Amino acid sequence: MKEAVMKKKVFGILAAGLLAAVPAMAEEVPQATAPAYNCDFQPSCEVAPGLYGKISQPVTSKFKLSIGGFVKLDYAYNSVDFGNVGALIPGSGAVPKTSSVAGQSDQSIFTARQSRFWLKVAGPDFVGAKTSALIEVDFYGDGGAAAESPQIRMRQAWGSIDWANTGVLFGQAYDIFGPMVASTVDFRSGAAFGNPNNPRVPQIRLTQKVALGDANSLKLVVGLQDPNQNGNNNNVNVVDKFGTAVNVAAQAMFVSKALGVAPGYWGLSMNSLTAGVFGLVGSQKVILATGNKSVDSWGYGLYTFVPVLKSKDGKSRAMTMSLEGQAYMAANMAFNTATAGTSVGFAADPHAAKGYGFSAQTIFYPTQDLGITAGYGRRNAYNYADYSNISNFQKSSSNLYFNVAYDLNAAIRVAAEYQNVNTQYGNNTPGTSGTGTANIGRFSVLYFF
Repeated sequence: MKEAVMKKKVFGILAAGLLAAVPAMAEEVPQATAPAYNCDFQPSCEVAPGLYGKISQPVTSKFKLSIGGFVKLDYAYNSVDFGNVGALIPGSGAVPKTSSVAGQSDQSIFTARQSRFWLKVAGPDFVGAKTSALIEVDFYGDGGAAAESPQIRMRQAWGSIDWANTGVLFGQAYDIFGPMVASTVDFRSGAAFGNPNNPRVPQIRLTQKVALGDANSLKLVVGLQDPNQNGNNNNVNVVDKFGTAVNVAAQAMFVSKALGVAPGYWGLSMNSLTAGVFGLVGSQKVILATGNKSVDSWGYGLYTFVPVLKSKDGKSRAMTMSLEGQAYMAANMAFNTATAGTSVGFAADPHAAKGYGFSAQTIFYPTQDLGITAGYGRRNAYNYADYSNISNFQKSSSNLYFNVAYDLNAAIRVAAEYQNVNTQYGNNTPGTSGTGTANIGRFSVLYFF
């Protein structure tokens, strides 16, 4: 009995204490911090939740998170039939021959698959360095799927650690070989036509900046990268298969502020005078009936970006002009479209297919919102005699392009483009032509967010 009485007294004291504390607690916690009821997560509270209702729930992460990307609608008219991914020029560089059924057909296509979405993260500092990460996707996971059911495809997924002059990047990012990206409205960005920078591959890279005074510096990049996510690394000419291997790629660029800055790709970046070299070395295993054989992969080239008419304040694009170009030599580098093939020769003794490429473009902004781009790129086989036993090999692939883009406001851009792409073939099958040519008209509307 005494024990029961004691418990009642204890509970009474605790209850009295809690009741006394309630007013004080109410004063300490402002009403504004109370969680608001959100219909996005309780559909029964309104007929149209989510996208069609109230979107008010903030996006949070353990670190600072940014969201962006763009919606892109393309209309493309092709004078030839590029197949079920005809909204893009061929990534192989092979235009259907004029004597083929596809070469005598045309296409008229709408697509929104080139739309992109990305997440950027600014994480905690690490021994004096800033850390960050990015994940970017588009909707070309299955290019042949119906328009209402495209698959998400990972474009980039990397983390980085950046000090003042040194940076380390790891994950999937753009190939280090071939810095120039053609500023086309077309999604291919000149790949297979002298611009082998389009693939994104798993890699780890080190970037080092070396100051050469207040206005000049060296930018040094070296990385290990793996081309195995690219379908182009399968040899279809001579032997059955190629086994990929990690390669080494590097850049050495001189950067100067002496000429100011001018617009780069799509007018989205403002770049300084840059000139330098780039290269790649590696090998691949050729699987033969008599055993495996290593075939070397290598490439080297020159690159430059010149602000011909500089920005008046480093930000405005009005009355600016840039000139960009590169040239390279490569062997066994079909994995990034630097060469059209992997190996040549006979099955018993294959060796690397060699090729070269070059490209140049100019970007002119007469006003802040109006951008005009013209460019040309070409990829060529190095020695036609090496292909003596290969029918219909690509002697060359070229791309002439011209586009105009106008920004209606900070979010909406409209653009129109003309492209002429041409492929010259060697050792042609009897009765077929040796040329494939396509004229392409494109109109695009973009919404950046």
